[in-house]
Amino acid sequence: MTTASARTGTPLPGFVIGFAVIVALTLLTLEIDRAAAGFFRSQGVAQNPFEYPLTAALVGLIANAALKLTGLYRHIRPAVRTEFYLKIGVILLGARISVGDLLATGAGGLLQALIMVTSVFFFTWWLGGRLKLPDTLRAVMSSAVSICGVSAAIAAAGSVQAKKEEIAYVTALVIVTALPLMALMPFLAGALGLAPDVAGAWFGGNIDTTAAVIGAGTIYGEEAQQVAAVVKSSQNVLMGFVAFALAVYFVSVVRKGEGERPSPSLIWQRFPKFVLGFMLMSLLASLGVFTPALKSSIASLYQFIFALAFVCIGLEFNPGALRQAGLKPVLVYLAATLFNTVLALLVASVIFGVLF
Repeated sequence: MTTASARTGTPLPGFVIGFAVIVALTLLTLEIDRAAAGFFRSQGVAQNPFEYPLTAALVGLIANAALKLTGLYRHIRPAVRTEFYLKIGVILLGARISVGDLLATGAGGLLQALIMVTSVFFFTWWLGGRLKLPDTLRAVMSSAVSICGVSAAIAAAGSVQAKKEEIAYVTALVIVTALPLMALMPFLAGALGLAPDVAGAWFGGNIDTTAAVIGAGTIYGEEAQQVAAVVKSSQNVLMGFVAFALAVYFVSVVRKGEGERPSPSLIWQRFPKFVLGFMLMSLLASLGVFTPALKSSIASLYQFIFALAFVCIGLEFNPGALRQAGLKPVLVYLAATLFNTVLALLVASVIFGVLF
């Protein structure tokens, strides 16, 4: 038996059948994503703004309903291992981010990233606390708004052991807000008469998904697109540091046993080891171990694994859990996005309009 099948007492053939179905659904997701990307390219938009995690979750949701309706769900359930797939994907994601990437983004992008990530993260964390959101949801949401949307949400979720419903919730909020901002912000930047570099820095510091950031920059112009990519890349680089800090905080503070001191051995015991894998891959990328061709292959692999994980999120989705969450998470996310929008405009105007 595999480890996954052993835990459920399911024979290996049953696990393999379930996994084959999930892989087939993942391949379907990627085909839909490629078709959507081709459509948007034909419309002059460089990247597909509908990021594949949302497509994967929707495919999983439809399959969830169909399999339960036909009574076949129990046959694929043993292969639905969302957390395991997410952790593998996050480890591979480390190959995308190196110290060289950080240096290449420039002083202006790095300075803005540090200000924005710190300010927006703690504002969202504070507001979520005021509205009594669960700590895991606060961590996932704060990371998504302040860093880079879906990727940051995935990394944070793994570090704090967030519920799958919380990941799905935040992912949906990221996409639902990013798409209107992609279309609206270039219009607002033009109305405000922003220089291309300031506008690009505003897009990169505010819009939560990389694809939507590039889309907004493309709409505004080539220079805005380049600066937007630089600023967003700077924020992406900070993802590993935030994931590590969250892991330490949750192990030593949030989940420490009653009366139990957070000793080094306890921290190590509870620390999510996959974060170390992420950091190791990032270190190897910094040392130039990965050739461009290998990095491209790794990127394709972690995209496939993330898509597979989000198909599983759809397959495991429980509508009752989201109903219980209510409107408070939506209010926190929208308020944090508004705070992010205003602050990013001020910071971009000062850093790219005055200092640099």
